[in-house]
Amino acid sequence: MTSRLYRNTAQRGMTLIEILVVLVLIGIVLGIVGGNFIGRGEKAKADAAKIEIGQIGQSLDLYKLEIGRYPSTSDGLQALVSAPSGVSNWNGPYWKKAQLPKDPWGNEYRYASPGQKGAYDIVSLGADGKEGGEGANKDITSAE
Repeated sequence: MTSRLYRNTAQRGMTLIEILVVLVLIGIVLGIVGGNFIGRGEKAKADAAKIEIGQIGQSLDLYKLEIGRYPSTSDGLQALVSAPSGVSNWNGPYWKKAQLPKDPWGNEYRYASPGQKGAYDIVSLGADGKEGGEGANKDITSAE
């Protein structure tokens, strides 16, 4: 009699409701943790764009030291990689890599000289690739 009673309690498993409760709790925890990481990815891309804009700005400053002016808007950032026409004392390339970088979202950086807020403007249009926006779509500029 005792062996039969022992066997019934030892073979008892989890019910379907208990399993579902555990799965729901795991889903809630993953949702909270995952939500925090998604927002951080876009912030990391925005921070990377700010850093890269700063590096491009340093290259532009070196260009200005040697040439005496910043590249024109029509010369663009390409002047950091190859000599623009009409520039005699170009001693570049001023950007270490053969190609200019793209922003973390894969778009070209926009360049204008003179800029609206300084000698030049370098702009990343954010995640949406369009002017303006909020959050991840916010434009990142050299003037910030």
